[in-house]
Amino acid sequence: MTELILTTFDWVPDMPRGFVRDLRVRWALEEAGLTYRVESTPFRDRGPGHFAHQPFGQVPWLTDGDLTLFESGAILLHLGTLSETLMPADPRSASIVRQWVFGALASVEAASQPWSFFMFSGDTSENPMRPFFDSFLEARLRHMEAVLGGGEWLAGTFSVADILMADVLRLVDRFGGLAESPACRAYLARATARPAFVKAHADQMAHFAAAD
Repeated sequence: MTELILTTFDWVPDMPRGFVRDLRVRWALEEAGLTYRVESTPFRDRGPGHFAHQPFGQVPWLTDGDLTLFESGAILLHLGTLSETLMPADPRSASIVRQWVFGALASVEAASQPWSFFMFSGDTSENPMRPFFDSFLEARLRHMEAVLGGGEWLAGTFSVADILMADVLRLVDRFGGLAESPACRAYLARATARPAFVKAHADQMAHFAAAD
């Protein structure tokens, strides 16, 4: 197997620490026990080399031999092909995992991300879009309550779909958005108690702190 290289920022401000999306990739790599190393790209000076790997100037990206991938969902799907811990080999089960990968990103995160922008900004003004984003997220969480109340993990066994869904819900929970969603909170607690998450989170925090 070729060496896996995860690239993230060399430093970020305090607020996003613990939530930068290289954590999703770190978590998957730790769950699978895959050997990898971390490289840094400048946060403050994003040059042509950065945009050659990530056309939107974001992180992370993963290098696997001569293949470079950006977008955390695409990276996790790729890692799923390297480890049955992350993606079952059975085609039917793998399809269910992929279904929930897209569900986490296109349905739940699509609702949580604009809501979180308001929360991060501390905007308390009477913005006419705020009630819409509140209700959009609340509707998604109601649906997830029904799903997560019925089983331990999204696709039967823990998978990349759970890494993505849990990380999406972590940001909502950071701002108290799961207060009325007990099944979501219980699911998130199960996911973030896993040793691979604990290590991935600690490693990300240490990585950014080292550059202070």
